[in-house]
Amino acid sequence: MSRILLVDDEPSILSVLSTLLKTEGYDVEPVNDGEKAKELLASDDFDLLLSDIRMAPVNGLELLKIARGKKHPLTTIMLTAYGSVETAIDALKLGAFDFVTKPFKVDELLITIQRALEFSNALSENASLKEQLDSRYHIENIIAESAEMQDTCEMIKKVAPSETTILIYGESGTGKELVAKAIHSYSKRSKGNFLAVNCAALPEALLESEMFGHVKGSFTGASSNKTGLFEAANSGTIFLDEVGSIPLAVQGKLLRVLQEKEIRAVGSNKTIKVDARVLAATNVPLEQLIQEGTFREDLYYRLSVIPINIKPLRERPDDILPLVMHFIQQDIPQNSEPPSLSPEAKLLLETYSWPGNIRELENAVKHAITFADNNQIEVNNLPARIATSQGNTIQSTVNNISQTENYAPQPLKDFLKNQERIYLKQILAQNDDNKEKTAATLQVSLATLYRKLTE
Repeated sequence: MSRILLVDDEPSILSVLSTLLKTEGYDVEPVNDGEKAKELLASDDFDLLLSDIRMAPVNGLELLKIARGKKHPLTTIMLTAYGSVETAIDALKLGAFDFVTKPFKVDELLITIQRALEFSNALSENASLKEQLDSRYHIENIIAESAEMQDTCEMIKKVAPSETTILIYGESGTGKELVAKAIHSYSKRSKGNFLAVNCAALPEALLESEMFGHVKGSFTGASSNKTGLFEAANSGTIFLDEVGSIPLAVQGKLLRVLQEKEIRAVGSNKTIKVDARVLAATNVPLEQLIQEGTFREDLYYRLSVIPINIKPLRERPDDILPLVMHFIQQDIPQNSEPPSLSPEAKLLLETYSWPGNIRELENAVKHAITFADNNQIEVNNLPARIATSQGNTIQSTVNNISQTENYAPQPLKDFLKNQERIYLKQILAQNDDNKEKTAATLQVSLATLYRKLTE
């Protein structure tokens, strides 16, 4: 139940509004004195401030400043007489959510209050998720709500200070380069360069030149000397993405670099000592490529001293909504109202298989923000290939619910929310209200469980 602080020095309006809002199911604190309202703002937590502007000695604008100055700014709607619209506009500039002119229309007022509370809830959810993103598992833009990614972050912290070569496994789009950058940032080489090369994107001659450099005239088009990435990354880190795509001839030269810590530029007869830590990544198991004869076994053992395996997004659903909020924060202008997610959109995002992993999720969020109406993301705002999968998602959810019960017609989102609430209560009761045990049973993080219990 949302708590509303209602402030107006006209007893009749205060009484009418208080009765109306209580009838609508709100928890209302009516106050006819600005001084009393100041005390309540300092001591109590409310979801919304609904205040008249013209009051004495403390007017609505003063209350607005107090409400907006709280650690978690309080969403505010101002009430104003018909002839005081300019004052109301001043209130908007000070941070008021909206204003309603007297005499007001009941429907208009209730809709404005509903919108304001939705905005307040979105901000609260945003703040809560931001705290999660700033937790000990949030490093270098890696969102780690799931146990799997928390383990990955712990691994990053342990291996980063060493000089060991690391091989990062993961499907395309899982964030292998982010993990590599995090390892570099937490290493002793963090002040040096971090240089990356996509080994699958360059033909053999260009890849060799990119990695080791070349001298002028060494091949057609080599009009000047070129410094390779290994030399440029001296005292830093070089990241070899899709390392399994390196041609066999170049693999032999890379093996020599790892063994001897020296390179020879294409067309040169001189060797140069280098000091770069090598991190590599692959979306294809290198053991498979060894069996196929396209990857050297001795190079594999040099690269995979410590392996890190990043799970695909479909195997860590706890990360999905925190990632969504992270991408929303990145995409909207600073201090703008973040769009909320409809229950159906949340359900679809959490249950979609995400074959493109985090990269696909990020693009889906950008798409949804672009097409969202009324600052709310609905299923039809998502890319078509995702939105059209909702039928299977919802059907599988319904199939898991007992078919022996008869339900009164109701919105699907209310039905699904009620079923989740019932199920959570059952599992909590089975575990004697032990939330840690319940989270483990449900295979969600404790933070996710608390968030669902709060909802």
